[in-house]
Amino acid sequence: MSETSSNTHRRRENESEQSELATVDTRLYALITLATVFGIGHHLDHIVRGNHVGWPLIPEVTVFTYTLAVYPLIAVGLYLTLTERVGAGYWAVLLGTLCLVVTVVHFGPWAIEPPRDVLGPYENVFVGYAAIAWLLGFVGTLLVATVYAVYRWRWTRRVASERGTAAD
Repeated sequence: MSETSSNTHRRRENESEQSELATVDTRLYALITLATVFGIGHHLDHIVRGNHVGWPLIPEVTVFTYTLAVYPLIAVGLYLTLTERVGAGYWAVLLGTLCLVVTVVHFGPWAIEPPRDVLGPYENVFVGYAAIAWLLGFVGTLLVATVYAVYRWRWTRRVASERGTAAD
């Protein structure tokens, strides 16, 4: 084998090994996308209902305003993931934090935007229940995405340590 083809072969093996160790795979990208779609839909639901909104729709800064920061965090995360600067660890922390925040804000004894605030503004009860179902789908997707990101993060770290290489 010539030196050029040997170098090409080694490069392909290295690329194959790196793709095997990629902490963010197609499934995680799909879960991130689905969670983002649910998040956008939930923000639109707030706007349609007209409650628990904040700046830029009204002058007050509210929880709604702060939650809009998630979209730049997702965009930056995607850029950094595609350029291989962050991996599943970033997504595990971000998605886990979002899951916790959305759950605490909407459910339980400390909920500041409980389900009745989602149902109440709608004249048609079925639309209100659809909004609740959307919210539950959002929380469920965030939970599944978080668990999967943690799994990918731990799995690639274990495989990398067995191979003696660095991973996310």
